[in-house]
Amino acid sequence: MAHRNSESMMMSEKSASLRSTTSRQSADSDGDTASATSIDSDSQDQVSSFSSTKEFRCLSGETVQSVASEITYLCPYQEPILGTLRLTTYRLHFQSTDRNTPLVLDVPLCVISRIDKYGGQTSKGDHSYGLEIACKDMRNLRFAHNKQEKQTRKELTEKLAMWAFPVTHKQRVFAFKYTEKFPENGWNVYKPMEEYERMGVPNDSWRVTKINSSFTLCDTYPTVLAVPAQATDEDLKAVAKFRSRGRLPVLSWLNKETQVSITRCSQPLVGVTTKTSRDDENYLHHIMEANHQGQKLFIIDARPKVNAQANRAKGGGFEDQDAYQNVELVFLDIHNIHVMRESQRKLKDICHPTQDDHHWLSNVESTQWLLHIKAILAGAFKIADKVESHKMSVLVHCSDGWDRTAQMSSLAMLLLDPFYRTIKGFEVLIEKEWISFWP
Repeated sequence: MAHRNSESMMMSEKSASLRSTTSRQSADSDGDTASATSIDSDSQDQVSSFSSTKEFRCLSGETVQSVASEITYLCPYQEPILGTLRLTTYRLHFQSTDRNTPLVLDVPLCVISRIDKYGGQTSKGDHSYGLEIACKDMRNLRFAHNKQEKQTRKELTEKLAMWAFPVTHKQRVFAFKYTEKFPENGWNVYKPMEEYERMGVPNDSWRVTKINSSFTLCDTYPTVLAVPAQATDEDLKAVAKFRSRGRLPVLSWLNKETQVSITRCSQPLVGVTTKTSRDDENYLHHIMEANHQGQKLFIIDARPKVNAQANRAKGGGFEDQDAYQNVELVFLDIHNIHVMRESQRKLKDICHPTQDDHHWLSNVESTQWLLHIKAILAGAFKIADKVESHKMSVLVHCSDGWDRTAQMSSLAMLLLDPFYRTIKGFEVLIEKEWISFWP
């Protein structure tokens, strides 16, 4: 049986809420009987007493939902460890009880991607009955229950699934329950107009538009956009029709001294018939002309070229350098998210539960993980080099202009602008380049 989580927290101008994709929860059918200690929101006295102990303290707004003792953590690198497992509205907390220096595991629930039960009431052998929890940070945690004391998994599994995958169970995520006070409201750290003004926008070459205030131009773009000053709102609508999902080129970053820019978008809808768009061609020319020092617009297509060509069969494609004047197109050979996930899975498999030290380097090489990381870093460096050393404006896209595009633009901006290397600047960067432009 398994519970899966594909939820992702989104903060954006589009809503002051967190959005997520659905998780799947399977029914419990192995005949467990509930015996774990349960603490709900009505048991405030218990919660207060529990959170004041030296071993464990709740965060503001965090409440304990379940406590199970005599749980064995099956660590792949040590002997089995006996302890207490606590589930709260924010985390899964395990603390050993069989050693002088306690071992503590603190797992935020948002890190959990899958919950599996293994073994049944008839399973034989030590530690043959319990839970296995797969985490997004590559940890796999196994907790064995004591069947003789009927400390079963059912209640713990149901509560864990409910709080680990809150949107699926119509619960609010813990971020809304967290009550600690801070001097600055985190929801207001990123203010689009302040960020544009920091970069010197609006100016003679760039303007700010709210044409997308109702998300009619592009339903996955923010409401406030910076675009070339020469482009009218009608131009924007025409260009959006020629770009996948309406994700037309918009400003990500501008050097206010040199006016060299980084813009982002999705692939053009060229198709097998090699369609062209005069509006799109003119729009990219406006981006190039906004940089008074540049003679070319450098287009970064994060995909492998063969993948970009294959996308033509689905109506996508890439810019034809014969149709677009004064552009240079380069492919970065960064694979899509499915290839990345498979590579990460292979990397996880060679690390857990056992490691082959004799073949470690060849095993790592076989995952191709380091090649993917190299391609991403090399692409970011190429963008930064074109902007800083060659004074060329850069347009970045992949297929739909989110995962690989955001990686390229945000890493390049980290290299180019020291503001993004501050705590507040990094918060602004994540919300601007990732959350605001995410579907």
